Amino acid sequence: MPHNRTRNPSPVPDVNWDSGLKEMNETWKGAIGCLGVAIFFIMTIGIIYWQVVDQPNKNWILKGRFSGLIWERTTQTLILQTLSENKTFVEIDVGNFPVMEQPFVKNLCWLNKTEFCYTWDSVTELKISLDHSFSAGTECYSITWTPIHCDVKLKDCFSMTDIFWYGGASTSAQHWPMNNMNMALQPFIISNLKSSPSAYGSVLERYFLGSTGVAVLINPDVPVSVSIDRNKSFCVETPPSTDMSPLQYTVCVGETIQSVHHEMESLLYEKPRRLPSMDILGMPLWKHYGISDSAAKLERELRSFNNKLRRLGLGECLIAIDEHSTMLLSSKDHKLGMNQGETLQRHRRDPYLLKNLNLLLTTSLYAHINSEPFQMYLREENENYWLSLHSKLDGSLYPVLTKWKGQFSVRLNITSETAVNWYLNTVSSLKSKLGAKYVSFEGVGGNTFIEQSMNPAKGLQGDHYTGFLASLVAKLGNSTIITASTRSNYLPIFVQMNPLYSDWSYNGIKGMIPSILHYSLLGYNYFIPDAVGGTLSGEFLTDEELFIRWLQIMTFLPVMSFNTPPWVCCDDWVLNLTRQYIQKHQEFVVPLLMKYAEEWLSSGMPIYRPIWWLSPDDPRAFTIDNEFLIGDEMLIAPITEQGEVQRDIFLPGNGYQWVDTKTSQVFDGGTILKRYYCSLLEIPVFIRKTT
Repeated sequence: MPHNRTRNPSPVPDVNWDSGLKEMNETWKGAIGCLGVAIFFIMTIGIIYWQVVDQPNKNWILKGRFSGLIWERTTQTLILQTLSENKTFVEIDVGNFPVMEQPFVKNLCWLNKTEFCYTWDSVTELKISLDHSFSAGTECYSITWTPIHCDVKLKDCFSMTDIFWYGGASTSAQHWPMNNMNMALQPFIISNLKSSPSAYGSVLERYFLGSTGVAVLINPDVPVSVSIDRNKSFCVETPPSTDMSPLQYTVCVGETIQSVHHEMESLLYEKPRRLPSMDILGMPLWKHYGISDSAAKLERELRSFNNKLRRLGLGECLIAIDEHSTMLLSSKDHKLGMNQGETLQRHRRDPYLLKNLNLLLTTSLYAHINSEPFQMYLREENENYWLSLHSKLDGSLYPVLTKWKGQFSVRLNITSETAVNWYLNTVSSLKSKLGAKYVSFEGVGGNTFIEQSMNPAKGLQGDHYTGFLASLVAKLGNSTIITASTRSNYLPIFVQMNPLYSDWSYNGIKGMIPSILHYSLLGYNYFIPDAVGGTLSGEFLTDEELFIRWLQIMTFLPVMSFNTPPWVCCDDWVLNLTRQYIQKHQEFVVPLLMKYAEEWLSSGMPIYRPIWWLSPDDPRAFTIDNEFLIGDEMLIAPITEQGEVQRDIFLPGNGYQWVDTKTSQVFDGGTILKRYYCSLLEIPVFIRKTT
């Protein structure tokens, strides 16, 4: 029978399960905790690595139809490129941040595909809007930096790497392009270059045009300062202020520099364009060089000077007199009316009658403290027409003294409608009394309120002041000349160019063609150049070669202006040469200018054009500063180097043909004529051949 024994129901020995489970849980808890910390540490390292190392340096922040904006985080740069990234329009160095790498920029306006918004804590806010309202080949980006507090300085710099820039403001030594200039940071307003040669003046627009097909237009209502660092960049800056003014500008891109400029013309011209009086184009302008102390003596000198010009065969001329001479004539009692018969004959025999002279008067908004208008104010206690301040003692208004041409003077209060009307009526009456053809206004540049540390009236801040003066003097009609201008390229007025030195530098003859191109690009096609030989030195020119080379350039400008008479500086044969060039100007150039005046009215395209206008894709054309075009059909290539009778000439326009007016030889466009011979008596001129 089987052996019976007692069996253990479980093969596992009895243990204390409670204590074992506790030991096991503590061990696993520690392991799991360490594993969690490790995973968190690895994730943190990964995120930091992604943000700092693995994150791409360039990130698209806004895209248009063919272009877009990239944020370059390592250099803090906005890059405007084609979407294919095969062309960079411009790089904008953003100077609005502390020295640190910015993280990946996320769009806070991501719901709107045409906007980008971002805020840098405690520094600034950025908003970019894409504008599709232009033609299919043009896109514009409106960029606005807004400071978060009043200590923020906003500054953007536009690179000059692989791009040439034009526009902005004229300078005492004009260059074309502006890459070759150095300008210290200063308010972007017009100044008197004669007293402040390192400042900006006398034609200024907040418009910059780049060779890659990019244009920059700065908001006209925001005060800015501008600097130029040669061949590196130009910078636009708004200083820290309690107003917390934004830095605001528009960047437009197009296929070529010419096409984007054409699109921007609608923004450059605020109102419909009007032509000034064109009679002056055919009349050489001669500056009267006499110094008289009486009106009677001055009248005799003017009549004698006019008779000599006619006797020498220099034709019907316009004689310009300075402000001192204008004041002398204004004090003489000239009769305005002429009756018929004997009275008319008597006035014709009057040796002091000036009505048969073509006079250009000169005036300004200043009055010397010894002048008759100001003395009348003191004697008769007439209404105060002068810029004044309230006395802290009795609250009375007292005119503010300033210096004008070395004398203590007062300045017209242009905020007073009564004062402005009085002034315009006075000038208009004088012009009528003397039978003058034109009136030139000096001292238009700068801003009196800034100079006198006064708060400007509304609408007269910054360069608005000069623009307001231009519109003010334009009320006298289309025979007005001003010495500075901004925001007024649509007005029917002439602009007097900067005075130049009598030398071969960019302060002299070399600066003429860059100035011509600069004025015309900004819409100021009707300018009066500085006189042959320059006037800044205040002396007559004695260099015969310089006189002739200057005369040759002057022949193709709107007005031929003279200060040094050829019979004073040079031999008789130069006088004959002067006659020939005056005749060429009247018969050959003036009709061409009249033709392109109509085109400017309708399209706004410049009359005087740079070489790249016909060769927008040729890098060689962007730095040529000693040739210019009239329209698309005449090329002028003067010599501006002392002692030279040869030069290289670039003929623009692939597919064009150019006829040499000297030899009638035909040359293809897009080529360079090496060492083209040009004697002292000649200036190279080419006419575009038409089929």
